[in-house]
Amino acid sequence: GGKVKILLICPEYPLTFWSFKHALRFISKRAAFPPLGLLTVAAMLPERWEKRLVDENVRPVKDKDLAWADYVFLGAMSIQRAAAERIIKRCGRAGVKIVAGGPMFTTFPEEFDDVDHLVLGEAEATLPRFLADLEAGRPQRIYVSDERPSLDQTPIPQWDLIDPSKYATMNVQYSRGCPFNCDFCGITAMFGRKVRVKSREKILAELESLYQFGWRKRVFFVDDNFIGNRRWLKTDILPAVADWRKARGHHFSFLTQTSIDLSDDEELMDLMVRAGFDTVFIGIETPDEGSLTECAKVQNQGRDMVACVKKLHRAGLQVQGGFIVGFDSDPASIFKAQIEFIRNSSIVTAMVGLLNAHVGTRLYQRLAKEGRLLTGITGDNTDGTINFVPKMNRDTLLSGYGAIVSTIYSTKEYYRRVRSFLKEFRPRAKRRASLRLDLIGALFKSMIRLGIIGRERVQYWKLLAWSLLRRPRSFPYAVTLAIYGFHFRKVFRQLTKSPA
Repeated sequence: GGKVKILLICPEYPLTFWSFKHALRFISKRAAFPPLGLLTVAAMLPERWEKRLVDENVRPVKDKDLAWADYVFLGAMSIQRAAAERIIKRCGRAGVKIVAGGPMFTTFPEEFDDVDHLVLGEAEATLPRFLADLEAGRPQRIYVSDERPSLDQTPIPQWDLIDPSKYATMNVQYSRGCPFNCDFCGITAMFGRKVRVKSREKILAELESLYQFGWRKRVFFVDDNFIGNRRWLKTDILPAVADWRKARGHHFSFLTQTSIDLSDDEELMDLMVRAGFDTVFIGIETPDEGSLTECAKVQNQGRDMVACVKKLHRAGLQVQGGFIVGFDSDPASIFKAQIEFIRNSSIVTAMVGLLNAHVGTRLYQRLAKEGRLLTGITGDNTDGTINFVPKMNRDTLLSGYGAIVSTIYSTKEYYRRVRSFLKEFRPRAKRRASLRLDLIGALFKSMIRLGIIGRERVQYWKLLAWSLLRRPRSFPYAVTLAIYGFHFRKVFRQLTKSPA
């Protein structure tokens, strides 16, 4: 009888480096990104069903939400585990059935006995089978598949389930899979090495759907390696996105994740900037060649990575970097070397984490064989925990890690890095003035929080004045990065429990 009522829930993320919680307050947003996976799954459900979505990062789940629902659809990554477990308990008490999927449940299906139905792997492969069985009145408990579905059947996300004003950035996915096979990374295990891509028509339709939805700001291409399949990007996708964006008045700006070899390809960098990209996250991991060899990060080996980063900056792409300490090959000097590298490359947003072994990775298998694995993993590589016995003395490693983050995020070092980045960076993507309204609000809030109350006030005003005089085109970046610095300092102060 009646309509089936589906409540999709995104569990809360804990405070992390990437949550940007402290920074979001400056632009009056609740979360950095909406739950793209759940929005895509929602679009795969029958149209006649009633659907609602609660993103706990925007507002808590209420008892009346659960009372309304026939089924709760729950998607989560490992980092959301504690919040997901709370939701599962509440659903049990409310007597509402749970359908769960996504990376965490796919990796640890045996650890969630209280979930009614596990729809694992890629939803395009398993969700239709569950829905058919549900219609027939005989849904099974678990659905798995090793299939790597083509992305042409992936529907446009159901944006109308969220309030876009609560988010800093929207997201789209162009590809799945990565051609590289770094031994600590779970992506290849999850999505394979063959890169599957969406067609040009599909990508433009997704961007257009965001535009029609009223979105005009930043869009994150969530691909784990955006340039995994270059040929199509160059001949087909990027020129089309550039034309589309131009026809829409240059409203959007894009960011994504790529490998460092992007810096070898002038044409690709240029096409990305012309299409509206201005930021790339790159896994740099370590300046130590021995450790790069150890983790099979071939694309980073034997190259001057500082020069590569500077090349990207000059091309108009801001590099955010991922760094790791805790490899077996790490020498005692690694902490100093990481600080030097981050300083010399002027990577402002440097996410430094301790190596952790994720289930399904080659690193995990090796450490299991060597009997070095410890307890469960938090899923947050910047919370100062490590889930295996390192080669280096553990206390040396942890205090060395603390020394890196407290150095690179100390006010003086951080502001110096922002300035040296802005000296190199050539913002080339055309931008619309409408993107600036958020910025004006952020500027005023930052003047009070950082320029009057904050300990960094001298550095803050010096940076703003310098930027207005010397790099006026980069002024928005100066304000944004000052705000990021505030967030990073607070996060690492909490994590390392050290007075900053």
